[in-house]
Amino acid sequence: MKFIPNRLILTDKIFVLLRDLIHAHGGIYYADQQKDMLADKLGVRVIERGFDSFLDYYYYLKYDNQTTEEWENVMDILAVSETFFNREYDQIKAMAELFVPQYFDKENALKLWGDISGRSLRIWCAACATGEEPLSIAMALNENGWFERAPITIYATDASTAAINKAKIGIYGQRSFRNFPDVLQRKYFTQESEGLWRVVPELHSRIHWDTANLRSQAEIEPFASSPIIFCRNVFIYFSDEAIRETVGMFAKFMPVPGYLFVAASESLLRLTTDFDLQQIGGAFVYVKR
Repeated sequence: MKFIPNRLILTDKIFVLLRDLIHAHGGIYYADQQKDMLADKLGVRVIERGFDSFLDYYYYLKYDNQTTEEWENVMDILAVSETFFNREYDQIKAMAELFVPQYFDKENALKLWGDISGRSLRIWCAACATGEEPLSIAMALNENGWFERAPITIYATDASTAAINKAKIGIYGQRSFRNFPDVLQRKYFTQESEGLWRVVPELHSRIHWDTANLRSQAEIEPFASSPIIFCRNVFIYFSDEAIRETVGMFAKFMPVPGYLFVAASESLLRLTTDFDLQQIGGAFVYVKR
């Protein structure tokens, strides 16, 4: 645990104020028993900004109109960027082998989406952390020959600027490759130094990186019209209210049918009527009605 000076006491009342403000801004929710965790994460930043209390920092975030950059720092501090390549690969496999072929099958596409001639298939990774997920998607598409056959655009966003900056660099440690085939690691990455690997430019350039806060309709609207959205391992940190609102925004802009992939540990069954849970090709996916 980080050392936090004694004067920085996060009382229950101020914790609720900060917790609710963070929840409203970024969707991340801290339960009552996580007060010490929030204090630990934010305490050093409060001192760095020159504030004497969590309450002063709360007032700064809530009422100062020039806090856009500071909110970026907050999201960086609170971000959980632990991920790895080919995580929950059954969904990625179904996307590359079933949904993408379906999209580019002219007769089938005409029935489902109308005339899509010349239109690029948009795939959005809505909480991509440091980039392992969109790169896994790109590798699966490339392994199935789709980049040579059809126009596909992959967007990858995260609320954390620091995570996106790391993704743009494209260098990964060995932990990102756990349970990842050696043959693919050698094909798509070059070793930079001991334990560090850089993704090859041909694959890395397939991804369009950006920052986007899932709680902001203005920020996600340019991406949410994608027929395929991956939003995995982020809702576990959201409240039910934040999940409902975010999924509602997805439903507002996604075409019909639209395919929403969430993690196996994340259920939307009680939270939305806009999507039906289906098992397709061995993978669970929420299909927009």
